[in-house]
Amino acid sequence: MKSHDQATRGLALLVTAIFLVVAPGTVAVWVPWRIGGWHVRAVFPGSAAFRVLGGAILAAGALVLLESFARFALEGLGTPAPVFPTGRLVVTGSYRFVRNPMYIAVVSVVLGQGLMFGNIWIVVYGLCAWLAAHLFVLVYEEPTLRKSFPAEYAEFCAHVPRWIPRLTPWIGPKTLGW
Repeated sequence: MKSHDQATRGLALLVTAIFLVVAPGTVAVWVPWRIGGWHVRAVFPGSAAFRVLGGAILAAGALVLLESFARFALEGLGTPAPVFPTGRLVVTGSYRFVRNPMYIAVVSVVLGQGLMFGNIWIVVYGLCAWLAAHLFVLVYEEPTLRKSFPAEYAEFCAHVPRWIPRLTPWIGPKTLGW
């Protein structure tokens, strides 16, 4: 069984890495670059402070994105891609604070760039990206997770918010013996 899990993890890591480049890479890197060319502007009053804040938001978002993607492959034995979903509900790491850390991370990377480069259009795009993620979560992701992991997902939803992170981590999975 261990070698099967290792092979599954290896394949999941490969597909996850490809998906990371294609999906978040497009949304959080390519599109903002196309919008603003990564040129620094002084659009916002107090631009230096916004640049620092934007850089911090971007860096935090990138770290959470990488952590949550890795967690899907290593713990969930699958990927964030709907065509190769996880075999286990992932409720550890950043998922102990918020149900949708990947989407929050991608939007953070986009908004961080908007602030860093002083580009209001990237900020507007980031807000549109969040709205698209929100609709996807409501229409596809949550119903799919309710079907795939009925009891576990209900318990997870009862304790972990969709978009605004908890201040303390949820400890449910260990307690429930998942």
